[in-house]
Amino acid sequence: MAVFTEVTPLDATALLTTLELGELVELKGISGGIENTNYFLTSAQGGTQRRHVLTLFERLSFEQLPFYLHLMQHLAAHGIPVPNPVATPQGEILLKVKGKPAALVNRLSGHSELAPTTDHCAQVGAMLARMHLAGRDYPRHQPNLRGLPWWNETVPVVLPYMDAEQAQLLRNELAYQNHVAASAAYAALPRGPVHADLFRDNVMFDNGQLSGFFDFYFAGVDTWLFDLAVCLNDWCIDLPTGAHDGERAQAFVAAYQSVRPLEAAERQLLPAMLRAGALRFWVSRLWDFHLPREASMLKPHDPTHFERVLRERVERPVPVVALEPVAA
Repeated sequence: MAVFTEVTPLDATALLTTLELGELVELKGISGGIENTNYFLTSAQGGTQRRHVLTLFERLSFEQLPFYLHLMQHLAAHGIPVPNPVATPQGEILLKVKGKPAALVNRLSGHSELAPTTDHCAQVGAMLARMHLAGRDYPRHQPNLRGLPWWNETVPVVLPYMDAEQAQLLRNELAYQNHVAASAAYAALPRGPVHADLFRDNVMFDNGQLSGFFDFYFAGVDTWLFDLAVCLNDWCIDLPTGAHDGERAQAFVAAYQSVRPLEAAERQLLPAMLRAGALRFWVSRLWDFHLPREASMLKPHDPTHFERVLRERVERPVPVVALEPVAA
């Protein structure tokens, strides 16, 4: 979340008029993140204030966005706590602000838990599995736009910024992931809509209870195992070193499997997908760091963090059996 496009109170007032949401109370730019323009927006109508998040999409197109917005609408209708896009009286949820595609969603209650306990991890694991199952009948299809084809395109772009050892690690891991993707086990992995970016700062807790998942704008159809791996690489590691945290990971995976048990192919390929999740975010952070776009409040993430995570995943693979409690 950043501010690439300045939205004025006049712009926000016009949007609220279109949506019949009353008067503008507050408009405040959101720092953090690097993809879209985001504002907190508060409206008032009939003595009731409502809190929203306004997003202007800087990279996604009008053609791509219905997948994300209708996915959130679908998940919300299935009881998953996610931001629900506000519709116009005509039922439109894809809006236009300053000539750019936009959406207004309800703001979730609570705060992000940046130092999660095993209980936080268990809550996220169970809800992630519920979300995967709720998406099975979602009719729209769009691939994960930051999946393997994007890695293949982007690695050559960032290689000139690497030293020899880093470049070799990138090349080796990309070759390995292409090999995995061509395997029969990978083809057997169950898949559907995934969040693909469910880090600690994209989940809210209110009084210790999970109150929502948000920021679905990297979502796409991919393997559910990749989504799980992305979570484990953030929720269940030591951030300074990238080292695996077995206790939190056990809690996360046990809770996930209490809702949706992993299949044989998933159990086989978890170590590979943990590496894939680390590679995906190392490559994207390298790209954002070395080829930045101008934006107010833009703070690129440190790419070396996911380099450390990838090295940990390569040197110390974590099989599913290591994440499951030992039978009494």
